[in-house]
Amino acid sequence: MTNIQAPGGVILSRLSKSYGRVQAVRSVDLTIAPGETVALLGPNGAGKSTTIDMILGLLRPDSGSVSVFGMPPAKAAASGVVGGMLQTGALIEYLTVREVVTMVASLYPRPLGVDEALRLTGAAKFAGRRTNKLSGGQVQRVRFAIALVANPDLLLLDEPTAAIDVEGRREFWAAIREVAAKGKTVIFATHYLEEADAYADRIVLIARGRIVADGPATEIKAKVSGRTIRATLPGAAPGLLTALPGVTSADLHGETAILSCADSDAALRALLAGFPAARDIEVTGAGIEEAFMALTADASRNPISLGQE
Repeated sequence: MTNIQAPGGVILSRLSKSYGRVQAVRSVDLTIAPGETVALLGPNGAGKSTTIDMILGLLRPDSGSVSVFGMPPAKAAASGVVGGMLQTGALIEYLTVREVVTMVASLYPRPLGVDEALRLTGAAKFAGRRTNKLSGGQVQRVRFAIALVANPDLLLLDEPTAAIDVEGRREFWAAIREVAAKGKTVIFATHYLEEADAYADRIVLIARGRIVADGPATEIKAKVSGRTIRATLPGAAPGLLTALPGVTSADLHGETAILSCADSDAALRALLAGFPAARDIEVTGAGIEEAFMALTADASRNPISLGQE
């Protein structure tokens, strides 16, 4: 269950932040409802971490405002409504994992049980180990436990699965699903596009400090037109494939052909007519990676002047 029932969730209104002449966040408007799991995607320098830091109250915006369940960010964080897991920051050395998480739990009015936080994050397996003896992936799990033990209504996670192996990432997202099922709001920034596609209710794509797309993964992917045809084509030549009607570009890796198509129906008909030996044919729509590349490239081709709000 959530701790509070304040309306509004997380509301960013005309939020801006600059570092000298570099505008990291440019007049961002965003509302995240209570209970949503939202992914922030964008290239390096897009403004994701700066936005998270302002929601946490670690940075003051130059202009605009942030409301977290009806409270200013600093008040929300101090009251335990917000839990954050950042990319930077070291654990207190020479304490055991359990001691660190227990110490953090003591700072909040309604903490989650320490054993529960350790179980959910997978840190129970090494709870007796000292923090200076942890691997990179184990440190990430402890950071997650520290964020979670406050029993926050909002979890803010900045690159949470960095340094965690594939199995650990699967366990991490299983824990997030369990947390979200209790009505918690989750906002995470990640470079793993497949994580956003698989686990977010909604994706907010940021480029050059502004939101360029916002919606479910299916809607984001639908913004990019075109389909891809993959097929096994013995003896095919790239030039012949590029010349097929409806094909915009073609790559050949051994006998595997990958055709990017503006008109996949016309391309498929021509492919079957011109290459009767084609087999193992797959036709797919744009994935999250293609959408990410196309939409962020559009933002780069239409630059925003430094003085523009």
